[in-house]
Amino acid sequence: MPTAVAVTSADMALPPQDERTLPAVVLQDLHHRPLDQALAEIQALVDQYGHLVVVSSKAAPEGVEQRLRTIRSLLESDRIALFRPDLPPLGLAVLARQLRQLASCDLSPGVLASAGRLLTHYIHTGALLGSVARLDRVPVGLTSHAKSWVPGSQFAVLAHPEPQLVKLGPGAALAGPEFATRMVVAKGQLQTDWVTATLAKQWSVQGLREAPLPAESAQWWGTNKLVEFAAYLPDLPVLYQLVTSVRQSVCHWCGIDVIGDRCVFCSAMPPPLHDPPRQLPAGRGS
Repeated sequence: MPTAVAVTSADMALPPQDERTLPAVVLQDLHHRPLDQALAEIQALVDQYGHLVVVSSKAAPEGVEQRLRTIRSLLESDRIALFRPDLPPLGLAVLARQLRQLASCDLSPGVLASAGRLLTHYIHTGALLGSVARLDRVPVGLTSHAKSWVPGSQFAVLAHPEPQLVKLGPGAALAGPEFATRMVVAKGQLQTDWVTATLAKQWSVQGLREAPLPAESAQWWGTNKLVEFAAYLPDLPVLYQLVTSVRQSVCHWCGIDVIGDRCVFCSAMPPPLHDPPRQLPAGRGS
């Protein structure tokens, strides 16, 4: 049974990338429902799939994370991984879909869940904004803040992997990926085709699709006047090769296979390496 990949709102469940992409489990309004109902739902998922990876945005309502941690604690389960990388909502939705693609492969639950941290490095995600006055997740200089009050100003912002911010104008560009990608675009209340007509060409993307703007995007970017975008690796064989090329280890606490330095299910770190015993010089200590 493949590991289940869950998201915390329906707009974070992007359409399948290919015929092998597994459906997302949507934990809708988790923090608004009675605790016993949410608890029973997640317990049923763990019983059905064995392991559950929950991908949620840091822009989600605070009650979502609290509810997830409460449920995980009440179930006393090390088969639930909570993954909240510092990605904008659309980039996070792309990452969740990549995990759904990989869930169809022969990866163990720990390796699949650990793959999220690895694949994050290959996602280029940002937005075109009508204002950066309330943007606090990407460094913004005083000059940009001042310019954001000028009517009609627009800013191209890359949040990940390296923050960038440029005022839109002739020659404006963002440093993009050095590998082949596809792009998904979600339009908010900003009328412009700069992302699809200019940025996509600058980055030589090999395919372009539109998606609904996630509800949490306006909060993440500090404005609803935006066009959000994410460029990503679309092909399952490439994703699989990336993940399987990384050395695996066994968590010393729960015994699950992982990649990286922290178990995503029990959060254990590798035990510290002990220094070898000191050797006394010859002729001493006897």
